[in-house]
Amino acid sequence: MMHVKTSNEISIMLEGGKILAEVLSNLLSKVRPGVSELELDTLAEKLIKEKGAEPGFKRVKGYKHTICVSTNDVVVHGVPTEYRLKVGDIIGIDCGVYYKGFNTDMAETVKISNIKYQTSKRDDEIDKFLKTGKRALEEGIKVARLGNRVGHISKKIQDIVEGAGYSVVRSLVGHGVGKSLHEEPEVPGYLNERIEQTPLLVEGLTIAVEVIYNMGKKDVIYANNDGWSIKSKDSSLSGLFERTIAITKDGPLVLTQV
Repeated sequence: MMHVKTSNEISIMLEGGKILAEVLSNLLSKVRPGVSELELDTLAEKLIKEKGAEPGFKRVKGYKHTICVSTNDVVVHGVPTEYRLKVGDIIGIDCGVYYKGFNTDMAETVKISNIKYQTSKRDDEIDKFLKTGKRALEEGIKVARLGNRVGHISKKIQDIVEGAGYSVVRSLVGHGVGKSLHEEPEVPGYLNERIEQTPLLVEGLTIAVEVIYNMGKKDVIYANNDGWSIKSKDSSLSGLFERTIAITKDGPLVLTQV
């Protein structure tokens, strides 16, 4: 069952989304060589609480952190560790905020760079990889319009990602979001049925649109024996981009606008 939100509930989610976007933007500004994943996690919790909200991910049973960290070949749900970032790494930060009874969820992936670091062919490949994921997210959101279906989002993401020679991860998908962090409907980044058979996008629906993709093949595995971290099976780089949006009569409203 899809949970349609009232205009007042969407306003609350917009407030929470603004908090989340500010926190994530702050975290990304601190991403540099030598910073540890756990330091970013500690900062995220501090910032969220200072803004009068709660870390949404800490409300997930069994999870003890504020963010999930996807470094290099980690796809999603990476548990922050003492690992210190190095030039050439890529890191995806996934974060959630719980505010006045509602969740918002977002993620961004960036490359660790240094102005003294000479770029290489690999850097160019990584830049293209990340730009592709960001474009797939932006274009996927554009078609999240009243009267369209989830399949329109899925197809747009798949066409862009696979058109660039990368792989959409099949076992991990976007989702509805609201009073619960994960609600119906699922929002895959790929189309596995006719668009007409996918859920209709109705006014008041709030969803987390996610682009979850690998530079190599689509297959993933659990790793690190922590029960959470999922990596690419072939150890290829992975990217993650996500925004929470609302379906409105005026078009898609990004609730976690950076």
